[in-house]
Amino acid sequence: MERLGTGIGWRPEIADAVERMPGIDWVEVVAENLCPGHLPESLRRLRERGVTVVPHGVSLGLGGADRPDATRLLALAERAEALGSPLVTEHIAFVRGGGPLTASPRLEAGHLLPVPRTRDALDVLCENIRIAQDALPVPLAVENIAALISWPGEEMTEGQFLYDLADRTGVRLLIDVANLHTNHVNRGEDPAEALAGLPLEAIAYVHVAGGFERDGVWHDSHAHPVPRPVLDILADLASRVSPPGVLLERDENFPEPGELERELGAIREAVEKGGGPRADGAWRTAAPVEPSSVSTDPARQRLALAQTALLSALVAGTPVPEGFDRVRLGVQARALAAKRADVVAKVAPELPVILGAGYRPAFLAYAQGAPMTDGYRRDALIFAEQLLLGGKLADARVRRELREWWLERSGPTPRSRRPAVRLARATQRVLLRH
Repeated sequence: MERLGTGIGWRPEIADAVERMPGIDWVEVVAENLCPGHLPESLRRLRERGVTVVPHGVSLGLGGADRPDATRLLALAERAEALGSPLVTEHIAFVRGGGPLTASPRLEAGHLLPVPRTRDALDVLCENIRIAQDALPVPLAVENIAALISWPGEEMTEGQFLYDLADRTGVRLLIDVANLHTNHVNRGEDPAEALAGLPLEAIAYVHVAGGFERDGVWHDSHAHPVPRPVLDILADLASRVSPPGVLLERDENFPEPGELERELGAIREAVEKGGGPRADGAWRTAAPVEPSSVSTDPARQRLALAQTALLSALVAGTPVPEGFDRVRLGVQARALAAKRADVVAKVAPELPVILGAGYRPAFLAYAQGAPMTDGYRRDALIFAEQLLLGGKLADARVRRELREWWLERSGPTPRSRRPAVRLARATQRVLLRH
């Protein structure tokens, strides 16, 4: 496969600007935001010009205790085929907890959370990646994530964890140098040490992004300019190996196109400054180690209990598991709630309009007692439903508009086999209509 070159994250808000930018060899798109049968015209035009498009998944949860969901894998495969992509990418993270392995309700983080660097977590991750590789039509690369918190009792460094992962599965690595910087600030981890431990030949491409520091915590926002320390880490990586591709990520707070072009120029300069040995332009897929015949089920259950306890503390206010930094967990919990409010405002933009300045405080109050269990769209409906049933909306106009919004979008639900559930649903709809 040919080298990717310099790219940028394609987002609808900057689609026109991306098409006009000079020197863009490829783009990356969030897989879950695409419908394979209805690709945006901008992506179609880029494809016709020969620009490579790579789908980047955010919801598989390969680092979670459960085996990858077949439906999500099929969706990712369909997007790779629709785009004619040479590879797909995902994250080394968990995004949900609970369920049968813990005999507890499902919980959704709505965010990428770090997996513990332990043998249990590595065994589970390796098996999950093999399942994903078998289901995908093109090679898979997985990304190191940024984290605000550290797991107690970790058994490996990030470099060791990633090296063993690539060695055992043959998976490619998507190295995010901004995330290495984040983990340096938040967890005291040396980026140079992490790079020194990586299997450089396994790198598929590199992410570069911006963030900001507040109260000693670095937030990987993807909404701020790329800082000099991140470019320095990129130059260090490039001094060790010439990366097949480098991509600028920006998810919101988009600057003028000229500013994005200047950031791309700074990224190219950092790679040139590194001046490492050039790869041969081919993807060398390592031969994965044969999977062990030993069942991962015990490790999965241990990991499920640990991850669910952490996630529950973050989104449901349960006690902080032993060994975690309570202050950092508080920062992470507030960040998750804020992100949840922001995303719900995007998927249901009518809610901030209807509720005005009251939207955000009302949503954050709701989030404290109502963990997300089934995605952001369902979250928006439940939020509106609880506001209406709570009887705290004093403004008659707001109450009327919110009720109309909820009734229009809630739609019919499948009939339950349990009479009590059917009665509760019918009563709820009657209450909301009055």
